[in-house]
Amino acid sequence: MTSSVRMSIAETIAIGSELLLGGRSDSNSLFLADALAAIGVEVRFKTIVGDDQSDIAGVLTAACRRAGIVIMTGGLGPTVDDCTREAVASATGFRLARRKEAFESMRARLAQWGRTPNRGQLRQALIPSRATVLPNPVGSAPGFALTWRNAHVFALPGVPSEMQAMMQKSVIPFLVNQLDRLKQAPSHPITRVIFHTCGVPESDVNTKLQGLIGKRAPVALGLLASPTGVLVSLTTRAHRSINEAVLRSLAEGVRARLKEWVYAEGQDTLEEVVGRLLQRQKLTVAVAESCTGGLIGYRLTQVPGSSAYVDRGALCYSNQAKTDMLGVSAHLIEQHGAVSEEVAAAMAKGMRERSGASVALSVTGIAGPGGATETKPVGLVYIGLDGGGDDVRTKEFRFHGDRSLIRQRAAQAALDVLRRWLIDKAGT
Repeated sequence: MTSSVRMSIAETIAIGSELLLGGRSDSNSLFLADALAAIGVEVRFKTIVGDDQSDIAGVLTAACRRAGIVIMTGGLGPTVDDCTREAVASATGFRLARRKEAFESMRARLAQWGRTPNRGQLRQALIPSRATVLPNPVGSAPGFALTWRNAHVFALPGVPSEMQAMMQKSVIPFLVNQLDRLKQAPSHPITRVIFHTCGVPESDVNTKLQGLIGKRAPVALGLLASPTGVLVSLTTRAHRSINEAVLRSLAEGVRARLKEWVYAEGQDTLEEVVGRLLQRQKLTVAVAESCTGGLIGYRLTQVPGSSAYVDRGALCYSNQAKTDMLGVSAHLIEQHGAVSEEVAAAMAKGMRERSGASVALSVTGIAGPGGATETKPVGLVYIGLDGGGDDVRTKEFRFHGDRSLIRQRAAQAALDVLRRWLIDKAGT
């Protein structure tokens, strides 16, 4: 494999046992893939490995055989399970040594926070020989870069804000310079258009998009299912203007075929889309949640500036709470059950009347694993919306998965119900 070809292939290695145990998701690799694509480098491999020194060393060795760029994230902290430095030293044979520039930058950063390095943090200044120290403009843990077996290896912190800052300030400029030197200038970026959908299964998305892209088209179609919907991507290495024109044409095709289900493009989230619609129409929203346990309110208020349109939220888990806080009739609950279309509508109505918000959203359901009956299985969820007067909507959903997945899917569906209502209202 030539040097220029190797430099167009990258592998990311996410380090941390919590990534394997489900305690935290790996968002770093997605950022790295986008950042590298912008300079014409394709991430062909992605590895997640736990906090084991020998495992990390083995993964690094394998990565350097198949990629010219290897970016590691995580394992550079001060605790005993942070062993990326030791693993790199073990694999490469480059012994660890305390580097003055690493220690001084770490001490200066801690001093800004009124702290001095403790014994554990002193380990963070240990850097493999022959490696270049990468300053951390956001946190205290320095990173490092080295060349081994014809591969450029970068070790960055796992904290997303620190990793992103170091990637933009140190790694990308270095790689651009290397690509220029190899006559592989970053003038041919990998261009990707991303569509986010909600409410349509992956198999149906695939069916609706069949025949859209010809076999010889310079564009690749990708589908990625998740608890919040199906992500559709169109990717091309746009080194010719005709590729860009084809990409634009195919993007229009995706929009036309999935118009009903596409809620955003690019990096937008559903809560951001809903927030913009509420602000544009100068409306406010209040939320009454049962089975989602506050997840809808959490997502809405994650968006900066959400205080302009989020009025309040209520966690009404018990039947008594639905009656006391929202005025839902105890007889209605007894007659139809707490998980019912009627109760979802009453929850939304009660919340809107008590809050005075423009619109109220409610959710009630059975997230499991218990609480189900023969007629009301785990995953049954009702979403209600009250926009005032006769403007009341309810919708039934049957979700699958464990408790966490059902709650995620219910929150996403509720936000999509609100999004559709806002679009309809804007059109009237």
